[in-house]
Amino acid sequence: MEITMLVLYGACLVFLFFYSLAQLHLTVLYRRFRKKTAETPSPPLHWPKITVQLPLYNELYVAERLLQAVAALDYPPGLLQILVLDDSTDETVSLVAKQVQILQSRGVTIEHIRRIERTGYKAGALQHAMPLSTGDFIVIFDADFVPEPNFLKKALPYFTSNRIGVVQTRWGHLNRTYSILTQLQAFGLDAHFTVEQGGRNGGNHFINFNGTAGIWRKETILDAGGWQPDTLTEDLDLSYRAQLRGWEFKYVEEIAVPAELPVTMSALRSQQYRWTKGAAETARKHLLRVLKSNKSVTTKWLAFFHLLNSSVFVAVLLAAILSVPVMLVQPKYPEVTHLFALSSVFKISFLILAFFYWTSERQLYSNKLSPWSFSLRFSLFLVMSLGLSLHNALAVIEGFMGRKTPFIRTPKFNLSAQKENWRQNKYTLPQVPPLTWVEGLLCLYFLGGVVLAFVQQDFGFLPYHLMLLLGFGLVFGYTLRHSK
Repeated sequence: MEITMLVLYGACLVFLFFYSLAQLHLTVLYRRFRKKTAETPSPPLHWPKITVQLPLYNELYVAERLLQAVAALDYPPGLLQILVLDDSTDETVSLVAKQVQILQSRGVTIEHIRRIERTGYKAGALQHAMPLSTGDFIVIFDADFVPEPNFLKKALPYFTSNRIGVVQTRWGHLNRTYSILTQLQAFGLDAHFTVEQGGRNGGNHFINFNGTAGIWRKETILDAGGWQPDTLTEDLDLSYRAQLRGWEFKYVEEIAVPAELPVTMSALRSQQYRWTKGAAETARKHLLRVLKSNKSVTTKWLAFFHLLNSSVFVAVLLAAILSVPVMLVQPKYPEVTHLFALSSVFKISFLILAFFYWTSERQLYSNKLSPWSFSLRFSLFLVMSLGLSLHNALAVIEGFMGRKTPFIRTPKFNLSAQKENWRQNKYTLPQVPPLTWVEGLLCLYFLGGVVLAFVQQDFGFLPYHLMLLLGFGLVFGYTLRHSK
């Protein structure tokens, strides 16, 4: 039993090491890609007809802001259709109806689309809108995004080939400095929208449409089978189906669309649950197809870890829980000392991830970046990620098991200044999730690991256990604080 535990612990570290190697490869690709001077494509001779789809569900605080921003898009009259796909069940419906009437009176081509039932959630709403969409290209914005007026004229020229099916742009942040929580989320998202997306696209590997702030060629959606509701990440699912059919994707880092980051732990939890479980569902659906495809070995390797990205939380959680009993049994098995040498793999993975995130921060914030501020943000980001590992790992396991759950929207708050109070938001969850108390117990568990280090005078795991203690403590504390 003890040997099995040690081998399982080692397997988790090996998986994390190979994941970090994939991230290192993307970093190298990204740095190589950024050295090439990208030419801004010329605008088309004739602008195509565009449909902007706005999927909404109970977005009382941000719906009006979104409609005003989209109505202000600079595009030739008669070529822009706006569809508000409103599945709301609260006051959002009347607010949207009023705004749509106002915009229609100003000559804006906009429709308020309502469904009898919210079948298929966001994917169902998008699929329902396909026959109603008259544009050759379809633009999608989630409720918390605020596109600039020149978005369409900047992004559309990147469809330089008839085989390009998607142009995805970078997410910006409306409330990045609102709190430590929003700063850490921005830190992680910025790496995805620079190194990951840029590296994959620069190397001609699989990337994904991010659900919003991007443009689809309508033909691509239809050819790939349309929006399907069998995963919580309908964007990742359709992205892989389209690319497996030979469609090309284009990522444009230079165009950023600002959006709102979740300001409470409950909102972040709901978003993380959907992303991590949906990624597992998509991996279950497409991983074998990708591995059997005629893509290159490198493309398959990167796609493997792309689809299993959320599975990292399972390996992290398992390695963390096993690390405490590993300290106890380590002296009893000198014959497997080589397994404990795998701990150095964790240090290498740590350095690779530091390089990965440093590359992202340097690209976006070079004028404000210092080694000290980066080290602090990177450490806090890892701490928070460790603290979310239980929540996210359970979501991943549910995804692989095929357990279906509703699409839970991320509450939006329309907050940017620290003085603004999120507690008045009606979408704030009123109670503490039961899993929070398990996270509190894990704080005590890893506190035991810290104490054990001093008892045994073996401090190899001490930094790791301190990070886990702080991580679960951070998530536990934030969840209690952010509950009504």
